[in-house]
Amino acid sequence: MGKIIAVANQKGGVGKTTTAVNLSACIAALGKRVLLVDLDPQGNASSGLGRGGEQEHTVYDVLIGEAEAREAVLDTDCAGLRLLPTAIELAGAEIELVGVDDRELLLKGALEDVRGDYDYIFIDCPPSLSLLTVNALSAADSVLIPIQCEYYALEGLGQLMNTIRLMRKKLNPALAIEGILLTMFDARTNLCAQVVQEVRAHFPSEVFETMIPRNIRLSEAPSYGMPIHLYDGRCIGAKAYGELAKELIERNGV
Repeated sequence: MGKIIAVANQKGGVGKTTTAVNLSACIAALGKRVLLVDLDPQGNASSGLGRGGEQEHTVYDVLIGEAEAREAVLDTDCAGLRLLPTAIELAGAEIELVGVDDRELLLKGALEDVRGDYDYIFIDCPPSLSLLTVNALSAADSVLIPIQCEYYALEGLGQLMNTIRLMRKKLNPALAIEGILLTMFDARTNLCAQVVQEVRAHFPSEVFETMIPRNIRLSEAPSYGMPIHLYDGRCIGAKAYGELAKELIERNGV
């Protein structure tokens, strides 16, 4: 059975989608079967894998019961990596689903049907605490939390940890922390070093050893519809996500 990992942070601009796309792709490059679920109506994960156009079925159709997850999954240019794409209609899903029983568990039910097809399933969550994010956290075995190396990092992290505690209490008692990922690290600034030190002090066992540096190639890759290891496998961003993929697999022993 594949492990389901939600990549989540209700604060935007922390490298969430960049991490979801590139970590998924790098794990697939190591020979694992991986599915990336784009649960953000903005569709950046879908376009980042070159699949941002009109699709026959999307995660929206899956949530409203008009398609099975297996019908909506697409191949990508990365061997071993498949995508469950999004649609802009997903932005209105909260209103459409307001009267649906167990609406917080719709994604969980949908992914159970395909879970056995993959080693890892990653969910790219919207940058907000919405019904979509609640669905992701209900479906997930664990949460991977990217945080930017900046002054307010711990404040946003505290809010998300509170959300996770509520999820454990109400909907998903087994929800675990996969790890906290420090992103946009710049070794030239004292602030980044201080943030790293502070986060590691508060969460000594949860923080990944690998940190993701600021890297212009990481910013360029989505506009070409490619994950970083295909766009420029020699850059420091690609090497960092490659190391993160190895670290995550080692943590899970799978």
